[in-house]
Amino acid sequence: MMSALPVKPGPHHSVSEWSSNNQQLSATAQQERHVSRAIRQEGRSLRDSSNCKTIWDESDTSRRLSDRAWDVARWKEVLETCAQRVDEEMGALTLSKEQTEQALAATALPLEVSTECLTLRDGRRGYEHVTDPVDEQLKKEVALIERVQQVLQQHIDKAFERLCVLQEIRHRLTADIQDKLDALDIDMSCLSLTIKSPQISLKTNPTRIPSGSSTPQEWVQFSHNNVACAHEAMQASQQMREDTSLTRAQLQNELDVQRRATEFALRKRNHDEEQACSELEWQIRRTEDEVTEMESDIHGLAADLQAKTASLKLVHTRLENRTNRPGMDLCRDEVQYGLISEAHQLEATIMALKQKLSEAQLSLQKMKLHLARMLQDLSRKQEGLSLEQRSMNSRTRLASCSEKSPVLLVPLANSSGRSNLQLLAQ
Repeated sequence: MMSALPVKPGPHHSVSEWSSNNQQLSATAQQERHVSRAIRQEGRSLRDSSNCKTIWDESDTSRRLSDRAWDVARWKEVLETCAQRVDEEMGALTLSKEQTEQALAATALPLEVSTECLTLRDGRRGYEHVTDPVDEQLKKEVALIERVQQVLQQHIDKAFERLCVLQEIRHRLTADIQDKLDALDIDMSCLSLTIKSPQISLKTNPTRIPSGSSTPQEWVQFSHNNVACAHEAMQASQQMREDTSLTRAQLQNELDVQRRATEFALRKRNHDEEQACSELEWQIRRTEDEVTEMESDIHGLAADLQAKTASLKLVHTRLENRTNRPGMDLCRDEVQYGLISEAHQLEATIMALKQKLSEAQLSLQKMKLHLARMLQDLSRKQEGLSLEQRSMNSRTRLASCSEKSPVLLVPLANSSGRSNLQLLAQ
């Protein structure tokens, strides 16, 4: 009897299952290969298209970077040109301000001289202390100089304020230029980078929008506004320089006209004083001569009066002695009548001489008093003339000062010069 064979444990498949499994494996392999070929084909297509896209994007980005760098460089040149013109305008305005300060300082001497002349002329005494045209011209000159100083100081203050505005605009332009320079350096650095550059790396969230970023329109408008503000400030500064130069010239002309008017009044007054002194000296000489002659005549009158008094004494004595004749010899004879007539005549003569002597002495006294007044007035006139001459000598400093320090004027820019101050960014 045959023994039973041992059976290996585990699943057993039939031939049909084995064949089915082999067919499934073959079909799956074919399917996977087909899928793999499709994926490889798509991968190759994706590589080709992505390579082209990447190359195009890199080229386009480089072109945009180049265009952007050109725009930034152009604006940087515009801003640098504008900044240079702002510097030139600041230099011109500073020169105008310094010339105005020099003009203001130059008014100190005329004011000092005019005040000195007024002080000197206040030293006149008596009738010589008059309010004449010289006083009026000197006071007008002092008032004019003070007004000129006030106007010049106002122009200096305005120039300083305008310089501060230009300085502020220069700072803004400098900051904008520096920003453009930094941006240009960054863009040029980015333009020089390639995939083989060692500086490249992956960054965290590089596509974020940085805070404070601006749009291209805002970027252009910002620099355009800076150039426009600079243009406006330069035009205002140029107009201020022209106004200041014109004002300085006008004020200088007014000062020159007033100075000539004052000096003419001084010369005329000096001439009048000299004529008055000459006339008074002539009157004094004639009066002194008249006093001398009057004193001589008074001595003659006194001598005649004394002589007539002696003659009257003689007549009185004869008349009195003849009254002592005795008897009938006491006769009213011709001698008696002659002596009486002589006595009356002498008394009338003596009285007339006394009256004339009194009149002569009174006239002499009046002439001496008037002579004293004329001498006093002559002294004051000579003193006043001396003060006038000192005033004229004092004013010679003005002529020497004007010859040594001529007035400097800033050339006026014409309309063609203004046309250069255009908005270069337009």
